[in-house]
Amino acid sequence: MAGILNIQLEPVLGDKEKNLEKVNELIEKYSDKKLDLVVLPEFFSTGVHQESFINAPEDANGGIVIKTLSETARKYKTNIVCGTVIEKEDDKLYNTSFVLNREGQIVGKYRKIHLFKFFGGNEASYITPGNLSPLVVELDFAKVGVSVCFDIKYPMLYKTLIKMGAEIIVSPSAWIKLTSLSAKEKENMELCWRSLNIARAAESLVYFVTSDLSGKPSNALYSVGNSMITNPMGVVESLQGLNEGADYKDIDLNLVRELKHSVPVAFID
Repeated sequence: MAGILNIQLEPVLGDKEKNLEKVNELIEKYSDKKLDLVVLPEFFSTGVHQESFINAPEDANGGIVIKTLSETARKYKTNIVCGTVIEKEDDKLYNTSFVLNREGQIVGKYRKIHLFKFFGGNEASYITPGNLSPLVVELDFAKVGVSVCFDIKYPMLYKTLIKMGAEIIVSPSAWIKLTSLSAKEKENMELCWRSLNIARAAESLVYFVTSDLSGKPSNALYSVGNSMITNPMGVVESLQGLNEGADYKDIDLNLVRELKHSVPVAFID
């Protein structure tokens, strides 16, 4: 069995120090558990805050955010998928997810490939699509593939990740919708989000972990929350609501490994 702590955060917009403090407080609450992996949301350190993205990006090593989380990883002896930070390199901005091992070392990073530029989204107007290869990191307990938020709409990325041996796929997310939607429209949007999570887990025969934001980044937008851990049979083992918090689950990686032998989806096009 492996222990996953999935964090759902309502960030203070633009306040990296406060948001890192909140992350550490949530991890501390579960420090008596077997922490094999902690997963954080996309944009967790700033919220959806364009001013921070453009005017206060991190360097190619993740800057103060990753430095602080490296200390956290060492303190709690856990691997961490560090949500995302806006990283600047060669005058370009990337939406980047760093992976840390239990010693706080950077063992992988993935730059988001599929940027949200639809339905009024403007991520692609200031962020450059990732040019790194899809990422699967061999941690000390499992092979973990990384995707980010809107990537969930592109199943061929996940096909690549399972061909690379992923047993768990994580998706730090900031799934955001308009507050002007009717109650029924909001319900349908959240149902669509949960359905995408279930599909990606079941079709890939992996544990699929999405860590989402909560709260309202503006009067016009709200975060759908609903962070999830879904098993390779498509069963939702953890579903958070709309509020900030965390959920801990023990997962059975033998289930993934047995299914990979009996249902070889990684080798079927």
